[in-house]
This record gives sequence, structure tokens and C-alpha cells, in this order.
Amino acid sequence: MQITKFTHSCLRIEGAGVLVVDPGAFSERAALDGADAVLITHEHFDHLDPEALAETLARRPELRLFAHADVLAQHPQFAEVSTPVEPGAEFEAAGYRVRVHGGQHAVIHPDIPRITNVGYLIADESTNLYHPGDSFTVPEDTTVDTLFAPLNAPWMKLSESIDFVRAVRPGRAYALHDHLLTETGAKVSDGHLERLSGTKYAHVAPGTTIA
Repeated sequence: MQITKFTHSCLRIEGAGVLVVDPGAFSERAALDGADAVLITHEHFDHLDPEALAETLARRPELRLFAHADVLAQHPQFAEVSTPVEPGAEFEAAGYRVRVHGGQHAVIHPDIPRITNVGYLIADESTNLYHPGDSFTVPEDTTVDTLFAPLNAPWMKLSESIDFVRAVRPGRAYALHDHLLTETGAKVSDGHLERLSGTKYAHVAPGTTIA
């Protein structure tokens, strides 16, 4: 399994097949090149770019899309290639085993209604990774090899990310949801995570491939 981190919250996973998670408006459209399947955690524009998906489907009609029914209901144009998923579900996508966790987006403000958000535990025969979307949901009854931890967002504070990594106790952790930070701000947050998360942590540049 090779993981390429694209801008913000987008991951491209290659090995058994090509699986892309959360190709949003901030991420490079090249992340979708040759994709066999796409996983969407929730409806926000920084995690789901309908135009990019439509362009990819025009080139690759065999592409398959997986998301919660609440998300798919907003995009009937993808109905023929879509499969609804919900927390607790397990399925195969692009040759990987995927288990769905979570349920709700983290609270942004009490005045803003919460939406559905799911996290994905993605595994092949030798390893796994966890993408939580916009939440700090800890996957139950599993060991996480590679965790992607949100670094900055309107719905979080850094101490929550540190506690999230501590709770998951992965083999290693990488920054996710990082495009809203300046370079200087990212260094401050990274320093705290490196010291306090309790695991090997790194913040990699977009386009970096992790073996």
C-alpha cells in the first residue's frame, strides 16, 4: 500500500487498486487520475468536489463512489456509480477492505446543525490506515497502523487532535486537514504533536508518497 497525501484532506492509496479519499476543492485533481473508487467522508466542499468527480467519470465510467446516503442524496448525477455506506458497514473498494466508523461531523458551533460524517479504516493484506474525515471518532476494536489526524479547522482545537492520536495509539500519524494553516502556524502545531501525541508523527507536503 502506497499512500500519497494531496492538499488538505485528500489521500490517494495505490496497491491493490487506486482508491481516493475526499478529493475536495482544495486538492489537486490529479489525485483522481486512474482512480478505481472514491470514498467521501461528508458533504463539505473541501472534501467533495462534484465537478472534479464528474470530469473523472467522463474519462473513467467504471469509477465507483462510496458515501453516506445523506451525501449521495445531494448528488443524484452520480447515482449509477454510487453505493451508500453507514457506520458499522464493511465493504470492498478498489481491492481494499473498508470499514466505516463515526456518524457525525464535529461541532463547529451550537448554532450550526451537525451533518453526517464517516471515517474509513482501509486495509490490504499487510497494513491499514484510518481517515476520520471531520471528526475525532476513534475506531473501535482495531489496531491502526497509519492514522491521519486533523491539524486545523474551525471545528477543532489542537489539544483535541493530540488526545485523538493518544486514544487511537497508531503505529504512526500524519497531519490531515492542514490547508487552512500558514506555514508558521503549522510548525507550531506540529511541534506540539511531535512532543505530546505519543507516537511517531509527521506533517508531509502535498504530493508526498508514504510507503
